Amino acid sequence: MALDRAAQTWPEQLAVVVREQGLRLSYAALRDGGEAFARSLIALGLTPGEIGIWSPNNIEWVLTQFAAAKAGLILVSLNPAYRSSEIGYALRKVGCRAIVCATAYKSSHYLEILAEVAPELKTSAPGQLRAEALPELKIVIQIGGPAFPGAISFEDCASNRSDAGTSLADIASKISFDDPTNIQSTSGTTGAPKGATLTDHNILNNGYFVGEALGLSAVDRVCIPVPFYHCFGMVMGNLACLTHGSTMVIPGAAFEPGAVLSAIEEEACAALYGVPTMFISVLEHPELGRFRLGSLRTGIMAGAPCPIEVMRRVVDQLGIREITIAYGMTETSPVSFQTSRTDTLERRVSTVGRIHPHIEIKIVDDRGAIVPRGTTGQLCTRGYSVMRGYWGDEQRTAEVIDAAGWMHTGDLATINGDGYCNIVGRMKDMVIRGGENVYPREVEEFLHTHPDIQDVQVFGVPDTKFGEELCAWVRLRDSRKLEEEDVRNYCRGKIAHYKVPRYVRIVKEFPMTVSGKVQKFVMRVRLGRNSDCFDRLDPIGVKYLSNSNRRTSHECLRRKKKGQLRRSLTTGPTRETPAIRQQRMR
Repeated sequence: MALDRAAQTWPEQLAVVVREQGLRLSYAALRDGGEAFARSLIALGLTPGEIGIWSPNNIEWVLTQFAAAKAGLILVSLNPAYRSSEIGYALRKVGCRAIVCATAYKSSHYLEILAEVAPELKTSAPGQLRAEALPELKIVIQIGGPAFPGAISFEDCASNRSDAGTSLADIASKISFDDPTNIQSTSGTTGAPKGATLTDHNILNNGYFVGEALGLSAVDRVCIPVPFYHCFGMVMGNLACLTHGSTMVIPGAAFEPGAVLSAIEEEACAALYGVPTMFISVLEHPELGRFRLGSLRTGIMAGAPCPIEVMRRVVDQLGIREITIAYGMTETSPVSFQTSRTDTLERRVSTVGRIHPHIEIKIVDDRGAIVPRGTTGQLCTRGYSVMRGYWGDEQRTAEVIDAAGWMHTGDLATINGDGYCNIVGRMKDMVIRGGENVYPREVEEFLHTHPDIQDVQVFGVPDTKFGEELCAWVRLRDSRKLEEEDVRNYCRGKIAHYKVPRYVRIVKEFPMTVSGKVQKFVMRVRLGRNSDCFDRLDPIGVKYLSNSNRRTSHECLRRKKKGQLRRSLTTGPTRETPAIRQQRMR
């Protein structure tokens, strides 16, 4: 196992620093802790089976990650932002037999939420849960906090040194490299949850190649403020460190820019991970100038396009000269492309780099034919990194992985003559306004050149005349003032008229997932509920709220049949008008 190899190669090397918990473990200690917890899981009868973890970042998450692998269990990564309906769905979907669960963090009282789904927990003996709503779940392991009825203490489990009758070596001998080891939820920005099923072969190799691209070594410390439940933290963070003997530095349970800056300074971190909004928050910290950040040299910005102005500030103000851009998706373990540390700044923001080792790519048109270089088409990938499929969902798996093993990403991209890839946008995000294709990212990049704009998100909304119109949500820099018309005026004459957002909203923040991805579908929902200036988006995004509701509903359906309305506008549970219901039943 990779952890054993790391402990043998770098036994005294610092493996993990958890600043909020005041913990520092060597690779030998991390191995010992993982093995102790693995034995406890075996003693509880959990081999084989699935074990969920529902918690923000902490040492328990890291120990569970490695213990589950040693015990031959499939680790189910659960979003810490889930509430009762979501956690219930996820646990039922996979059939988890156990869950490692934080007691509470901020406004999330995890065990109380779990008890809403399984009220039997509060009257069950520890380890003997029998819940009607969660028939497979038997064991709840509690992280910290006062003892909760029906739960087993993580601390008690982690200190178990017994053999449990089955040696870890016996289990290891029966595990294949391509057995499922992790299930990651792919939902968060739109749609119902899907469980991307990943293997050791998927994630260990991907973590290794990410670390190689960063030039990591045993002398490096990596600041990981991104969540572990996501591949960014668990694979690109933890496993990149594990395969290179680097130190995982966890600044806090969740992202907080001050904690990140303190961790970089006090732990002399060489690398920093984050999505663009995280880097922006760090750059906007009021006391940024007092932190000594000279140890930083590299890192990863991923999860969303990076505006060139943000990249320049990361290099100039944070000193991360070798910052890289990575592109991928959960279904591909996750990274497929990554820029080089030596690429020019312009290349690092205009492309996502070149293909990772041992991965194939092609770009195809609507008929599946490969397009010439420089031509936009759908990006497809194939190789070791492609998931086994969506857990328990052959139909949705077949929709994205074809018979030849190609993963159809749903992203529009181009490849230039040097092999650099540019992600043009999501197929489902492309806006068709009056027959013109508009890529929101292009408009976002332009608006980022405005000196008063800190961040911007652009998306499409239905329109009775043009099919769709553009809407921009804009966040301003501190103390700056800008009117909605000012934003439109800035665009006029500089970009094509059909790319100028018709609707502009000045906001303080964007709705985001825990992993830092912006939720544009939530913006559409909020816009539909509150807007009084257009024809008028319902929270569903398809039905209109004007007096001509019946007419425009038919118009929306007619345009959708012609492909003029994007599929993403109909995701989610739709409240139908009589007109829509009548059309659907024909």
